[in-house]
Amino acid sequence: MAVDLVYESHSTTTDNEAGIATGRLPGRLSDLGRRQAVELGERRRGDGFAAVFTSDLHRAVETAALAFPDGRPPVQQDRRLRECDYGELNGGPAAHVAARRTACLDAPFPGGQSYRQVVRATADFLQEVAATYDGRRILLIAHSANRWALDFLLTGVPLEEILRDPPAWRPGWHYTVPAGWAPPP
Repeated sequence: MAVDLVYESHSTTTDNEAGIATGRLPGRLSDLGRRQAVELGERRRGDGFAAVFTSDLHRAVETAALAFPDGRPPVQQDRRLRECDYGELNGGPAAHVAARRTACLDAPFPGGQSYRQVVRATADFLQEVAATYDGRRILLIAHSANRWALDFLLTGVPLEEILRDPPAWRPGWHYTVPAGWAPPP
């Protein structure tokens, strides 16, 4: 068997609209983001999720709370699903972060972390999910770095390629986590 994993980005934030890279800062949903979160819940209601997992950063928690206000399916926060820590660039211009992405594949952002560190945290989360939710469907609400980690870990797209040319946003990404999944060496 396997875990059917659906990934959704947290909804639009005031920082997204202002061209700011929130990183590890909490962030707040904009008016558009709050509408998107409600729409996410409407779109995903009845999808048979055993659980919803979300980053513990405010913008992801707020998205899940608006999407599933009755707590069904159960929503669990997990710090391993946090956005990449841009260190000194948290809260800075998104263009500056984008320009440094490939340089921070293995070397951390100054005062922050590397994308490989995000991959390791996401892989740890996936290994636990594979062992706990085999044969079930889960929803993950997180950040772009986590989606890129999923693409790398579960579809084999080279991380360097993803960082150079990130896939465009869309609602809902589908992944399969094979039974007994373990991260690549």
